[in-house]
Amino acid sequence: MAALCEGYTLCGLVPALNQLSSEIQGIEEERDCDHVIVTDSTRSVTLYKVSDQKPLGSWTVKQGQTLTCPAVFNKHTHEYVAVSDNKVIRIWKEDDILLDKAFKATVSADVRAVHCAHGGEPAVLFQRGAVRLLDSLLSAPQQPVEEILVPEEAIRWSTSIVAETQQLIIFTTELNGDHFLYLQRLNPNSVQKYRLEPEGPGLSPLSFWASCKDKNICLLYLYPNGHLYQSLVSVRGPATDEGAQVVPLPRDPLLSLPVGEEPLDAASAIFLDDAHVAVVGVPHPAAGPGKDFLCIWNTNFQTLQAAKEMAGKLYGQLWSYSSKLFIPHGKVLSVIPFACPRSSLASALGKLKQVKTEETKPPTLVSSWNTILHGEQPPKPVETRKPRTTRRTQSAPSLTIDQVQNLIKTAPAEEVQKEVERLLSRQDLQDLQPSLGQLALALVSRSLADPAFYSSSSLTQLVHTQCLSHSVCPDLLPLALEKKDYFLCQLCLQFFPDIPEAVTCACLKAFISLPDADSEKLNLEPESVSFMEMLISNEHAQMGLQNGFSPASCEEGRTDTIGGPQTKAEEKGNASPKQSCPLGLHKAALINEVLQTAYSETFLLPHLKDFSSDHVVLFLQYLEFLYLRYSTDSFSQTHGCRSPTLNQILDWVCMLLDAHFTVLVMTPAAKGLLLNLQCFVRSQVRLFSELGKIEGSLQQLNSMKMKKDVGQYSIEVIELY
Repeated sequence: MAALCEGYTLCGLVPALNQLSSEIQGIEEERDCDHVIVTDSTRSVTLYKVSDQKPLGSWTVKQGQTLTCPAVFNKHTHEYVAVSDNKVIRIWKEDDILLDKAFKATVSADVRAVHCAHGGEPAVLFQRGAVRLLDSLLSAPQQPVEEILVPEEAIRWSTSIVAETQQLIIFTTELNGDHFLYLQRLNPNSVQKYRLEPEGPGLSPLSFWASCKDKNICLLYLYPNGHLYQSLVSVRGPATDEGAQVVPLPRDPLLSLPVGEEPLDAASAIFLDDAHVAVVGVPHPAAGPGKDFLCIWNTNFQTLQAAKEMAGKLYGQLWSYSSKLFIPHGKVLSVIPFACPRSSLASALGKLKQVKTEETKPPTLVSSWNTILHGEQPPKPVETRKPRTTRRTQSAPSLTIDQVQNLIKTAPAEEVQKEVERLLSRQDLQDLQPSLGQLALALVSRSLADPAFYSSSSLTQLVHTQCLSHSVCPDLLPLALEKKDYFLCQLCLQFFPDIPEAVTCACLKAFISLPDADSEKLNLEPESVSFMEMLISNEHAQMGLQNGFSPASCEEGRTDTIGGPQTKAEEKGNASPKQSCPLGLHKAALINEVLQTAYSETFLLPHLKDFSSDHVVLFLQYLEFLYLRYSTDSFSQTHGCRSPTLNQILDWVCMLLDAHFTVLVMTPAAKGLLLNLQCFVRSQVRLFSELGKIEGSLQQLNSMKMKKDVGQYSIEVIELY
C-alpha cells in the first residue's frame, strides 16, 4: 500500500494579502532530486537543499518590481530564468549576487510562464497563447508575437512535457464558462485545440496535472463537486486538415471524492504513478469537519491508502518531485516523502489471504484474482469449524456501514464484534474500504467514552485489513496501550506506516516496563515469537569471527579499565559479553516491532531522553544480545521471519548512547556494558584498518590478467608485496 512518511518543514511562508493563497508562486526541481527553487508571489527566488532544509542562495528584484512567473532552471546552461513585470526576462547563474546586474531582455508582449521540461529547452508561453523557444526569442526580443486566443479567452494553467523526443507546451483556457485544452508541439510547430466536456453550471476545474503515459498525454483535472477525471491525448500531431478544428476531449472518471456539505474551494490532485493520485484540500472520508488532510488514493481499486492531517490552512497547492510532496499549509512549506509500491487487489484490500475463511466468504474472489495477477493456484476450501454459524451468517443480510456505526454507539461488545466480523466477510469489501476508518473511529470513541466497552477482536480485524493508519485513527494505538492489548499494539506497529515518534517511545516504555512473568502469558503473532525462540534456542551456538568481531578478540582488546581497582563483583559485571537474552521471549518479540518502526532521529531523540537509566541499560543489553547473535556464523537473516535488521539494531544503539551517554557513564551498572560496546567499535576499526593494509594487493589482483588456457588442472603462485 501507498504510504506517507514523516514530513519536515522546508521553509516558512507568510500568507498573501488576500489570505486565499500562499506566497508560493511555484516550485521547480533544480540540478538533482535534492535541490529545488522556490519562487514567492512577490520578489524572491530561493534555492534550497531539501535534505538539509537550508537555503543555498536567494535572489530578489528591486523594490517596486514583481516576479510574475515561477523561475526555472536550464540544466543545459546551468542558468536560472524568470520573468519580472510580465515582459522582462531575467537570466542568471548561481554565483550571481544581484539580479539587477544579470542579463535581462524586454519582450514585446506579456509573458504567461517560462517552462523547461526535463530533457527539453526553455520555452516561453505568452498571455495570448503564442509559444517561443527562449533562444529564438532572445535573438530578437522585440519580434512581433501573434495572438492565438480570442479576446475574452484567458489561460488558467500551463506546463511542459517532453515525450518521444517531442517537446510540448500544454495549457488550458476559459472562455464564457467553457474550458479548452491547447497542445502546442514544437519542432515542427503545430497546435491542437480541444474542448473539455462541461461538468455542470458554474463548475470550473480547480486543478490540472499532466504526465506522459503510454505515448499519450494524460490530463488529470478535479472539479469542486469532487469528481476527478482523466483525458488522454495522443503525443503525435494531428493531420493537416484537423489542426485548426476544436476537437471534443473525451474523459474517463477516476474518482468521486467526498466533498462534505459544501463544494470544494481550493484543492489539487496530481499523479504519483499509474495507479495513485495525491489529493489535497478534499475532506477525509472518516474525519470530522474542520480538518484538512493530504491523501493518497488508489485509482485502480478506488481506495484511500494513506492520509496525513495538515495543520493550518491549505491553499490547494501541491507539487511532486523525486518521491516527495511539497505542500504549503498554514505558515510553512512542508516536504512529505511518500512511497507507492506496486498495487494488487490483495494489497489494496488489506492482504485478503489473511482474512478468515471459515466465515461466510468463499475464497473465489481472492483465488481468482491471485491466479490472474500472480499465477497462484486457487487455495483449497477451508473446512468450517462452525457450520451452524456459517449457515446463519449466509442467510442473514449484513448491516450497512451506517447501521454498524449506529450499533456501535449502544450495543454490547459481543454484538458489535459479530456485526463487524460479518461486515468484513462481505464479498464487496472493496467498496467499503474508505469507510473502514469510520468504523475504527466509532469503536475507539465508544471505548474512550465507556470504559466498560472494548472490542479487541473488532479492532484487530480492522487493523488486519491494512486500510487503517495512525493518521486515520490517531487514538487507536494509545487506546490499545491503555487497555494493555499488546497483540493489537503489535499489529499497529507492523501495519501503520506513520506512527509518531512520541507514540513509538510510549510503546517502547510500556514494553520494557512489562514484567516478564506477565509478558509470557500474552498471545502474540506466532511468527515474531518463533523468531525469538529460534534466536534463544541457539544462544549457546559457537561464536565465529564475523564482521571483525568475536568474544576472544573482545577479551584481548579490553586491556584498559575505567577507574581504579575493581572488586570481584565489578569484574563479574565487566566480563566479556554473554549471549543470554536479558528479556523474556514475548517481551523481546514486542520490542522487535519497535526496532522495525519508521522514525526520524530528530524527533525520536527528545522522547528517548525521558527513559530511566534502568530501562536504558536493559534495552542496551538486549540490543547487545541481538548484535552478538547476529554476529554468529550459525545465524542467518534468511530465516524468513519478520525481524529487525543489523543496521536497525546498530541505529538504535547509537541513538540510545546519544540520548543517555552522560547518565550511562555515571551509572555503575552500565560500566561493563559500555566497555563491551567499546569493544565492538574497536573490532570494527581494527577490521577496516587491516582491510586498508591489503587494499593495494586486492587492487593488484583485480588488475591481473588471467591466463586463458590453464588446462584441466593448474597451480598458480601469486606473490603479494
